[in-house]
Amino acid sequence: MVTSRWTAAPTRPASLRRRGAVLERAILDAALEQLSTVGWNGLTMEGVAAGAQTGKAAVYRRWPSKEDLVADALQAGLPSFDVAPDLGSVREDLLALCRQARDAMFSRPGFALRSVIHECDQTQAERFRGVIFGGVVEPTVRLLAEVISRGIERGEVRSDAADSYVFDAIPAMMMYRSKMCGSEWSDQDLEEMIERLMLPLLRPSGG
Repeated sequence: MVTSRWTAAPTRPASLRRRGAVLERAILDAALEQLSTVGWNGLTMEGVAAGAQTGKAAVYRRWPSKEDLVADALQAGLPSFDVAPDLGSVREDLLALCRQARDAMFSRPGFALRSVIHECDQTQAERFRGVIFGGVVEPTVRLLAEVISRGIERGEVRSDAADSYVFDAIPAMMMYRSKMCGSEWSDQDLEEMIERLMLPLLRPSGG
């Protein structure tokens, strides 16, 4: 009996046939992964397509530019800040909120965001200003305002402390240290900022 020396080619796995929201989610996830690993400068549309296991054309059909893709990826991936801590004292509430913000910046979307903040030039940074303020700064300030207002009601905080300069102090410090100094925030750093900066700033006269 004669047998053929040819063997069938191994079966290839079927290509992923995703469409609509499922495919878009995969592309956005791949963009966040690229940002958090190779940074803004290393991210390419080709690399995102490969990470999402789709064609480059599928990416460009939805996002004509790298900036558009990254803006949507950040908006979709950033954690939400919905509820202000309520632990019984302004010190503990501020500390818990700072830890929440710090942990968000250490998440994959947080690393992606920091790559944008650190690597983009001024023109590119303007493209993401709304994403950063709308997704991170404004929610944090809103929760800070709630914590401080609650502290005023308890008598821990001076009555005129609920103003924009006070609300901006913590986000400004955290962003400055991260962007300009390249340093991170340990629990000890956060505690010292609260105790040496915020509590004296907030304390009622004679308190």
